[in-house]
Amino acid sequence: MTRVLFWLALVFLVLFAIRSKIRGMQQRARAQQQQQPNPFAPPGRPQQLPDAELMLCCAHCGVYYPASENVQAKGHDYCSHAHATL
Repeated sequence: MTRVLFWLALVFLVLFAIRSKIRGMQQRARAQQQQQPNPFAPPGRPQQLPDAELMLCCAHCGVYYPASENVQAKGHDYCSHAHATL
């Protein structure tokens, strides 16, 4: 009977030690999050994203494409020279 009590006490102590170790790790993680709210934010000033480019619709195929790639022919907007000549 004493052996059973010994093993139960040992298992209890091991589980208690593991549980306290996990709690300590969670507390350290919370402390780090409070110091640095967003770990993925780059240090320094935030970078500004470029403005979105105007999207146009091809008169031939209906595909949307950036205005910088526009080909105009016969008063219509096309996505490529091939579609402009069709």
